[in-house]
Amino acid sequence: MATQKMLKFVSLGKEMPTKRDATMRASDFHEIYREFAAEKAAEQASRCSQCGVPYCQSHCPLHNNIPDWLRLTAEGRLQEAYEISQATNTFPEICGRICPQDRLCEGNCVIEQSGHGTVTIGAVEKYLTDLAWENGWVLPITPGAERAESVGIIGAGPGGLAAADVLRRKGVQVTVYDRYDRAGGLLTYGIPGFKLEKPVVMQRIEQLEKAGVQFVMNCNVGTDISFDAIRGQHDAVLIATGVYKARDIEAPGVGLSGVVKALDYLTASNRKSFGDEVVEFDNGTLDAKGKRVVVIGGGDTAMDCVRTAIRQGAVSVKCLYRRDKANMPGSQREVQNAEEEGVDFVWLTAPRGFVGSDHVHGVIVQKMRLGAPDASGRQSPEIIEGADYTEAADLVIQALGFEPEDLTGQWDAPDLAVTRWGTVKADFRSHATNLPGVYAAGDIVRGASLVVWAIRDGREAADAILEYLAQPAQVAAE
Repeated sequence: MATQKMLKFVSLGKEMPTKRDATMRASDFHEIYREFAAEKAAEQASRCSQCGVPYCQSHCPLHNNIPDWLRLTAEGRLQEAYEISQATNTFPEICGRICPQDRLCEGNCVIEQSGHGTVTIGAVEKYLTDLAWENGWVLPITPGAERAESVGIIGAGPGGLAAADVLRRKGVQVTVYDRYDRAGGLLTYGIPGFKLEKPVVMQRIEQLEKAGVQFVMNCNVGTDISFDAIRGQHDAVLIATGVYKARDIEAPGVGLSGVVKALDYLTASNRKSFGDEVVEFDNGTLDAKGKRVVVIGGGDTAMDCVRTAIRQGAVSVKCLYRRDKANMPGSQREVQNAEEEGVDFVWLTAPRGFVGSDHVHGVIVQKMRLGAPDASGRQSPEIIEGADYTEAADLVIQALGFEPEDLTGQWDAPDLAVTRWGTVKADFRSHATNLPGVYAAGDIVRGASLVVWAIRDGREAADAILEYLAQPAQVAAE
């Protein structure tokens, strides 16, 4: 029975349930996956209709040539399929694992639209790239010729790493500055290992290191080095910091012990997976084991939190979201995975406050209903007066999204133009800011978004920087 279930999950490209079916061990899954992956990849790839208007490709932010590498996979030409898949994507093995394909390529597959079930594009992409690493098809980055120009990249997340890859292949000297002790940004510390295995991220970072990219870790710009110093040391600079400031709930009791931020919780869990000593995890503050957990939010980060809590052995996990399931901003596939694993979603609810003398022991929940549409067209939640109740909780995780930090203040860079939301102002094509030789890409420009968009932005910004560096008279004048 377990084998049949595992084969079904491989066929659908879904993740293995970890709590509901205890007989389905990870070792069994991987053994069966390896045995049948080639067959299932070819089977899924052969379902592509090779339609004249490839909506899957047009709805991929990177415009990956999906129909062609699906065709080659179906024909068994796997190395060629991989080479096409990576031609437009710096990290296909990462996108294959964490992209919300149900909202992008797979959700717009014509076979899906016709009611016959989508081609599992993400699972095939993951299979191809894993196979490429195993067989040595992922080649070292070897620039044709070294160049004297150097670029400083602030932020070692997906946008910064994608830019570093493009620039280094062209021989540019690249230095990446990041506040954390490991590169990868949210790929390393924000996304759980059950969705994105950390060796998958580390092998790409190692590839960049071997190619000569210099990483300056544990480096806080504005404290350990000034923004002006980075500009002075490099011919161009790319700001790719992402957005890390958590949106807080403004409600009575929010300061109680046990009410924590999503990124703190996820980072602690990921650090433990690396074998780090994490005091707040070890003392139970950021460990869900044996606790009644309530997660507040409806995005992908909230889904990461609820699914992590299940794996840590929480007594119960509930997710409060102020709208209904149809209006959730996160991936529906992620919601389905969470439901299968035992998460209880409490729709149309929001926190009014938190109760407890020192440590939280409950959330005061107010019930909501959907009213008239707001400016975005989504129905606005309205409070149902007199319908409050208290939800028992030992650990409350705030997962309401992220905002940009005050870069101009932290970096003493008042001339850097920002929007009223605090994001960096940059040209949407070239990613150039108002400062000569300074570019910005990813979430620090877009606001909190998807990894695949950060990769696209990083690649585009690198191309623009290469054009800038090719104008020596202009660079010298500035």
